[in-house]
Amino acid sequence: MSVVLPFEQPIAELSQRVRDLRALAHGDARYAAELRRLEEKVASLARELFRDLSPWQRVQLSRHPRRPFFHDYLERIFDDFIELHGDRTFGDDAAIVAGLARYPRGPTGRPVMVIGHQKGRGTKEAVRRTFGMPNPEGYRKARRLMELADRFGRPVITFIDTPGAYPGLGAEERGQSEAIGQCLLVMSKLRVPVVACVVGEGGSGGALALGVANRVLALEHVWYSVISPEACASILWKDGSQAEKAASVLKPTAQMALELGVIDQIVEEPPGGAHQDWDAAARRLDSALREALASLEGLTEEELVDDRYRRFRSLGAVRA
Repeated sequence: MSVVLPFEQPIAELSQRVRDLRALAHGDARYAAELRRLEEKVASLARELFRDLSPWQRVQLSRHPRRPFFHDYLERIFDDFIELHGDRTFGDDAAIVAGLARYPRGPTGRPVMVIGHQKGRGTKEAVRRTFGMPNPEGYRKARRLMELADRFGRPVITFIDTPGAYPGLGAEERGQSEAIGQCLLVMSKLRVPVVACVVGEGGSGGALALGVANRVLALEHVWYSVISPEACASILWKDGSQAEKAASVLKPTAQMALELGVIDQIVEEPPGGAHQDWDAAARRLDSALREALASLEGLTEEELVDDRYRRFRSLGAVRA
């Protein structure tokens, strides 16, 4: 799928030339100098063009159809992933993928529990995964596996990428809010290190259900907010088409979230955004993830719980 947003047109064209030259230069040193020159030009142009992106433009980047999803990061960051299914109550939800893996990759990897929102590529898969919007059974699956990780002392790593929890009638009948609330409660009490990574959209309680972590990382071009710009516009002006205006008011960007203390670190994306280079985006997130887990090494179970409590208790605090 070739989708180019208007403001990224110059970057997209140069990035494609870099990819073509990289394929041509594979194993041929004659092209190395030209490849470096083009890469530096792309990086410089991207920094210049993306320095002053509006909140709405960052929202658009977070939703880019070619942006890497959870499965794409799984393949590049973790080893030996084994997916686990079902909530033992109603069924399985493909909008949340979860299971055991080894992290980091290589001989030093240790078992971890990985849980993330998964969107679909193409209409058929997107519908099967309800566009990355989980039903209650998805959150109950996540809660079940968090409890399993806690029981066996496995760190929990979550990937957030959802416009929000699924708003269907069936989801409400099966206890959507209760399922989300139980995730929040269980995460708050986990006795293992918990790191959350916002890699795309971070909408409302549907995102926060996987976000009660000791450390929260966010890629550079994501949004993370209590409500989507469209929903906000529908409430304030009774017109969802005013989403761009709502985004300018909400400022749901990673930069604002960092300023407010909602996240702990912004992970810089490759020039032009994560969708331009999945491998580079994964490497940068991997590096930040290693640092986040290392910062939690040596903490006792009680200290991990207390660290998480103090982190969220301080949000919204007014200091004289």
